[in-house]
Amino acid sequence: MYGKRLRVSRKKMNMTLEQVAKILNTTHASISRYENEKTKIDPDTLITLCKLYNVSANYILGLPKDMPHPDDEE
Repeated sequence: MYGKRLRVSRKKMNMTLEQVAKILNTTHASISRYENEKTKIDPDTLITLCKLYNVSANYILGLPKDMPHPDDEE
């Protein structure tokens, strides 16, 4: 699921695999492996891509945007 959301987010930003790879200081093949879910995305890369694409990690991971947080306890 996260691969498709990464691809959609990249395309909405009108970015190529090569452009994203350059920003992340990696290869376009590495970005392609994330988008095809052949490589699991590590937390640091996920954070960087979320900032780049201006989306939440919950969106990329397919989690509800209003998931409770332990600090939300009343």
